[in-house]
Amino acid sequence: MKNWTEEALENSLKKIERNIEGIGEHFPHVAYDGIYNDQGPYFWVSGFWPGLLWLLYEETGKKEALKLSRKLEEDLDEVLDGFMTVHHDAGFMWLPSAVIDYKLTGNEASRVRGLKAASHLAGRFNPAGCFIRAWNDEVKPDSQGWTIIDSMMNLSLLFWASREYKDPRFRHIAAAHADTVLRHFIRPDNTLAHIVSFDPETGEKMENLGGQGQDGNSAWARGQAWAIYGMAIAYRETGKESYLNACKNVAAYFLSHLREDKAPVWDFRAAKDSRWALDTSASACAASGLLELYSLMEDGPDRDFYYEQALAVLKGLYDSYFDHRQESQSMIQMGTVHFPAGKNINVPIIYGDFFFTEALIKLKHKTNIF
Repeated sequence: MKNWTEEALENSLKKIERNIEGIGEHFPHVAYDGIYNDQGPYFWVSGFWPGLLWLLYEETGKKEALKLSRKLEEDLDEVLDGFMTVHHDAGFMWLPSAVIDYKLTGNEASRVRGLKAASHLAGRFNPAGCFIRAWNDEVKPDSQGWTIIDSMMNLSLLFWASREYKDPRFRHIAAAHADTVLRHFIRPDNTLAHIVSFDPETGEKMENLGGQGQDGNSAWARGQAWAIYGMAIAYRETGKESYLNACKNVAAYFLSHLREDKAPVWDFRAAKDSRWALDTSASACAASGLLELYSLMEDGPDRDFYYEQALAVLKGLYDSYFDHRQESQSMIQMGTVHFPAGKNINVPIIYGDFFFTEALIKLKHKTNIF
């Protein structure tokens, strides 16, 4: 008899396989009535559907998954080579598409794509403030001094490129950005801002901004999750204890503020009249980050604690939020993209599905996408 983790992974992989035909050569973001939209290749989530296909390929060897994921990877060339719209989320776009293709198959064209993306990302580094700039003016006017917590997840691309290209510059940029997050994002109570604004000329910190959180003093749930996973990655790549401690501290806050069903409110400091909005994608990402942390620790009670917490979060998501309907393309319901802007509230989100599936696979063996 299967245990629930085996059942959950089996159902997730079946859904991905069905979506090969249902979603096909599109780039989904959010689902309504169980059907994903097509956001197009330029939006920052465009790597997650290829990433899900690579997870399916890694687990089952399905050639259809490899074929479609590589076609999607090729479709992203217009974004990569167009350059003008590439921003801080180059990791989210090309780690789950080109870089994992190269890691699993040795495809040289994928290696080149990954190195191009890493070069674009490294080129966004502001040496005065030691941060990777977020967005472009076309998206966020006058944002030359903005950087965001999401970029902790994009640092994997730089660490990979540093090893692959045998060039420490990429690693130095990644570590410098992570150090800036330690100094300027994480508060004494282990909450953090979504956006920090710097003077782009002097590098002086100006203020915290709310972004997708409630305000500059908020505790946006997905931002907390990005920090957990991102700091685990930074520790994995550098061995710096300060990153490990930050990961543990932010995780402690996140875990202690979850609801009983392990789904967070969209912002842990949200006003009472907005606490009906949840963000299960934050739980899925945090669970995968906790398992990353678990894999990096020595045997002992602390290590076991992170495994057990990740397992509890995943079980809560599967028991309460997994969409079992055959006709539904989505997996995890009740994610929230941007509550302050009123965008996509309490809906399935493609990266929620990705991190949920990735975490389930980590229960079996290591994965190497992020």
